[in-house]
Amino acid sequence: MRYAIITGASRGLGEAIAKRMLQEQIAVVSVSRTENEEIRKLAVEKGLFYQHYSCNLSLEKEVQEVFMEIAHCIYQKNPHEIYLFNNAGVIEPIETVGNLDQTPIIRNIQVNLIAPILITNIFLKKGGQTGTTVHAINITSGAAVRSIEGWSVYCSAKAGLNMFTQTAALEQAEMKTNNKIIAYSPGIMDTKMQETIRSSSKEAFKELEKFLDYKEENKLLKAEVVANALIDLVLNGSAESGKVYHVSDLIK
Repeated sequence: MRYAIITGASRGLGEAIAKRMLQEQIAVVSVSRTENEEIRKLAVEKGLFYQHYSCNLSLEKEVQEVFMEIAHCIYQKNPHEIYLFNNAGVIEPIETVGNLDQTPIIRNIQVNLIAPILITNIFLKKGGQTGTTVHAINITSGAAVRSIEGWSVYCSAKAGLNMFTQTAALEQAEMKTNNKIIAYSPGIMDTKMQETIRSSSKEAFKELEKFLDYKEENKLLKAEVVANALIDLVLNGSAESGKVYHVSDLIK
């Protein structure tokens, strides 16, 4: 049996990934603060294993406890393959350096970088003990490779996630495992994160007008389109471990 663990599965890209995986007859473990009932209903319709776990990804102790429990539950079922989607992310704080508050800085780094590292570490360790193949997919951003005024923390966290992806993949290759680790930049999607960006101030975020235009001109990608491009890549076996993919590479 194949299992997908998806953080931030209650909405947006995470929801779209979860629904597509269920359509592919892959069992789903959803991780988010709130549960998406549509995902549960779809799993029941498909007759597939589904479990939801609530977790605050900004609290490392909670992340460690919840994902150790998830790993214990899934590995007991002797899975053939595990797809780990580190999808959850936060954009805040949107502010210039010198005007940042400590709490949102720490939360951003915890959710966007530390949680994916902790989670991937748990599953690669367990996978190594059982021989289960793990496919880790880290959702990154174009902001990882482009400096954006007002996004210093988010840019830094995503840049760190890219480097973690590349380094971990290098290690797995050296150990000659079957595991794959990739990063995926989903582009500019029509999600709650975009709403947060559009509600920021021009003083804090210099490119605000550009992002308002994306919405006004209907240039935002649908989460389902972005998810399908990613899942096609992951399931067809062509993904190159250590590579950072962008949605524009996959949607022609």
